[in-house]
Amino acid sequence: MFTGIIEAIGSIRAMTPKGGDVRVYVATGKLDLGDVKLGDSIAVNGVCLTAVELPGDGFWADVSRETLARTAFVDLKPGSAVNLEKALTPTSRLGGHLVSGHVDGVGEIVSRADNARAVQFKVRAPRELAKYIAHKGSITVDGTSLTVNAVDGAEFELTIVPHTLAETIMVDYQAGRKVNLEVDLLARYLERLLLGDKAAEPKASGLTESFLAEHGYLKN
Repeated sequence: MFTGIIEAIGSIRAMTPKGGDVRVYVATGKLDLGDVKLGDSIAVNGVCLTAVELPGDGFWADVSRETLARTAFVDLKPGSAVNLEKALTPTSRLGGHLVSGHVDGVGEIVSRADNARAVQFKVRAPRELAKYIAHKGSITVDGTSLTVNAVDGAEFELTIVPHTLAETIMVDYQAGRKVNLEVDLLARYLERLLLGDKAAEPKASGLTESFLAEHGYLKN
């Protein structure tokens, strides 16, 4: 588990094909690796990776075909800057929100505009994730815990303050960039709870419009 509070900006040092997937070397910059051991988890742009080698100034991790297919990791290359966060410990402050490091989908930056000293981003989420994104709710973008300021269909807005811009890779975001999205865990669990006994039925993975209408959640 993670908090979505980015601890350092690192960079991809190498990406090596290995047995059908990829082994990646992440240079961790100012991230303190003194308490990290083999097998520990580190979030890279919101993707939970396991450290399999620790050369000293970074770590090697294996990236599966599943991760490459379902995240924006496929767009990274040597030299790409990445957000880094070590796994949550019992003594960590929960400054953001609970983040699993399991990406739900890939979004796209639609627009960027200055808003006083902050920057306003509009992001388009995959259609199937729209139901989990709420005004003033939490969302994780490339591993960064953020508050949704407005929602319009599958698009949502973020206001990013100077500190967050300085401490994350969001400073480089421009329209067209692909980003990893993880929706709020509570929304996922609430969805399953609302299914009730239907959750035990095959393919009962989510709330369809017909289910919501049947139970009075959709009103004309």
